Amino acid sequence: MPDKTFNVAVAGATGAVGNQMITCLEERNFPVKSIKFLASHRSAGRKLRFKGDTVVVEEMTEDSFKGVDIALFSAGGSTSKQFAPIAAESGCVVVDNSSQWRMDPEVPLVVPEVNPHAIAQYTKKGIIANPNCSTIQMVVPLKPIHQKFEIKRVVVSTYQAVSGTGKKAIDELFDQTRAILNFQESKNKVYPHRIAFNCLPHIDVFLDNGYSKEEVKMVNETRKILEDDSIGITATTVRVPVFYGHSESVNIETNKPISAAEVRALLEKEPGVVVVDDLEKNLYPLAIDAAGRDEIFVGRIRQDESIPNGINMWIVADNIRKGAATNAVQIAEVLAKEYL
Repeated sequence: MPDKTFNVAVAGATGAVGNQMITCLEERNFPVKSIKFLASHRSAGRKLRFKGDTVVVEEMTEDSFKGVDIALFSAGGSTSKQFAPIAAESGCVVVDNSSQWRMDPEVPLVVPEVNPHAIAQYTKKGIIANPNCSTIQMVVPLKPIHQKFEIKRVVVSTYQAVSGTGKKAIDELFDQTRAILNFQESKNKVYPHRIAFNCLPHIDVFLDNGYSKEEVKMVNETRKILEDDSIGITATTVRVPVFYGHSESVNIETNKPISAAEVRALLEKEPGVVVVDDLEKNLYPLAIDAAGRDEIFVGRIRQDESIPNGINMWIVADNIRKGAATNAVQIAEVLAKEYL
């Protein structure tokens, strides 16, 4: 039994990520003394399970965090903006999955395999930010490459699953696919265009410079997590008709000479990374294989022959697990073990 146990709250417990947070807490045997599930008034009264017990979902209020040690938030940016400071003032440490606090200079942005030391900064506001799902899966393999070869520039194109948008998007892809296969009219409400059998180069809102907010998030968050603003980064983020699992094509240019063999050997030793790269057997990372897993899968590691020091790779991870819920619980684990 763990030496110390904690009173835990999950805010946004009935959503896709909140639900997965609950599962991850249970799977990883987090030292829970008591648990509280919070959501909007619409979901209050629903019953969820945790370690064989039934827990009734409560409406989140300003009094919800009294006596809570750690709160995992996945309730959206506006809710986090309102309630995370209140929770922190109650003496609770918040691990927030929204984009609300990520670029706040007083809030650490953490991927435990990359910058666990940043968690110590939680004392400034009582809040720790969980990065964007696409950023998380990219920075884990980037870290050892940057340490050894000094990354100069990254060009990333993402192929992101609809679950990143939420349950309504999952339902929309399912309904559209079924309608088309039955020669019926398909309807789109979540996305501006049909997502079934299509690719949408449009994630989040477009900004004045022509980039989407998602693309800018990847740029800014990567630099913050790797603690290096000198890295040149550009991104194109695309929504694809996949339910779970984000995929990324990543091109890396380094200052020091680099080879595919060196990168492969480096990543094979990296915690949380699984190299799947055997082209003779047609083995490379697939979204359907990553779904339900916590590891980050890397393959198609090859030399970029157009520049002196360049590598291409393909990175895949479950966006709801490692891209959101698992990473948040991992942060809480480090927090519980080393700081509380």
